Amino acid sequence: MIDKKDLREMLSLEEKPDIENLFEKAYQTKLRYVGNKVYFRGIIEISNICSKNCYYCGIRRDNKNVLRYDMTDNEIFVAALWAYEQHYGSIVLQSGEREDKQFTDRITNLLNTLKKKTDGKLGITLSLGEQNKDTYQKWFEAGAHRYLLRIETSNENLYRRHHPEGHSFRRRLQCLQDLQDVGYQVGTGVIVGLPHQTVDDLTEDILFFKEFDIDMIGMGPFILHKNTPLVSYNGLVKKEDNFLKTLKMIAATRIILRDVNIASTTALQAIDPIGRELGLQVGANIIMPVLTEIKYRTSYQLYEGKPCLDENAAQCRGCLEKRIFSIGEKIGYDQWGDSPHYFKKQER
Repeated sequence: MIDKKDLREMLSLEEKPDIENLFEKAYQTKLRYVGNKVYFRGIIEISNICSKNCYYCGIRRDNKNVLRYDMTDNEIFVAALWAYEQHYGSIVLQSGEREDKQFTDRITNLLNTLKKKTDGKLGITLSLGEQNKDTYQKWFEAGAHRYLLRIETSNENLYRRHHPEGHSFRRRLQCLQDLQDVGYQVGTGVIVGLPHQTVDDLTEDILFFKEFDIDMIGMGPFILHKNTPLVSYNGLVKKEDNFLKTLKMIAATRIILRDVNIASTTALQAIDPIGRELGLQVGANIIMPVLTEIKYRTSYQLYEGKPCLDENAAQCRGCLEKRIFSIGEKIGYDQWGDSPHYFKKQER
C-alpha cells in the first residue's frame, strides 16, 4: 500500500533513471489491470458559448476575441455517425457550460436521436459542466452513460485563486456526487502546472481521485492563453516542466488507482509532437480524437497551440492509428471501453 509520502516522492522525482523506473512501473500496472488496448472517444465540441469565466480558459465568457458558435443538430449527427461508421465505439459531446432550458432540452433531444440512429450501440460521454441533478438524470435516461467534469484542482484555495466570484468549488464537488448517484461512470481531472500549484497539491489531487472513487481521469498540462487573465504569468510558466509533471501525474495515478480509465490528452501533443504516445506509455489508455468540423476548431481553443486544427476526422484517424500501432498498442474498435473500476464498484 502506497502512502501519501510515497506518492509525493513519485511526483518529486528528478533523476532520469528514477523517472524512467516510475514510468515503467506505471506501464506494467496498466498492462496488468487494463491491458494494452487504447479506446477512442471521438470528441465533438458542439459549442463554445460559456457562462463561466475561469481565468485560464480561452473560451471564458469575457473573452471578446473569440468567435462564438453553435454546431447545428445535423452537423453533430454527421460527426457522430462518422465516428460510429468508423467503429470508434464512443463519442464525447463537449461544450462551454450552460444551464438554460433551451440548452439542456436540446441535449436531451440530441441524445435520444443519436441512440435511435445508432441502435444504442454508440457509447456517449458528456462533458457539459455543472447542471442540477434532474438534468443529469434526464440525460442519463436519454442515453449518456459517462460524464466528465474536471475539478481542475482539489485545493479549494487554489480553485478560488483561478476562478472569479460566483464559481463554487463546493458545487462542483456536489455535481460529481450527483453524477455518481444517478449512475454515470464519472470522470474528473486537474490542470497540471497551474500558477501557485505545489507538489503537495498534486499529491492531494490523486488522493482525491481515490477517495471520491473516480472511474476515469483527464489531466493536461497548463498552457497559457493570451486572452485570459493568467497571461500575466507569461515567461514564468515553463511548458516543458508542466509536460513532465503531467506524465508523472499519469504514471502515479495509474499506479495508485490501477483500473481506472486515464486519457492521454491533446494538450500533451501541443507541447511535444509525440506527447499523446508518451502519455499512453506511462499509463494512459484513452485517446480523444477531435471530430469537430474544421471551420469551428480555431474557436474552441482552451489553451494556445492546440494541435490538429486543420486535420479532418479521417486524417486524424489515420494518423492516430499509426502512432498507436508504432508503440505496440492496439485499438479497441467497436468497443465502449468502459472503466473496469466502475464495474468493480457495482460488485461491492
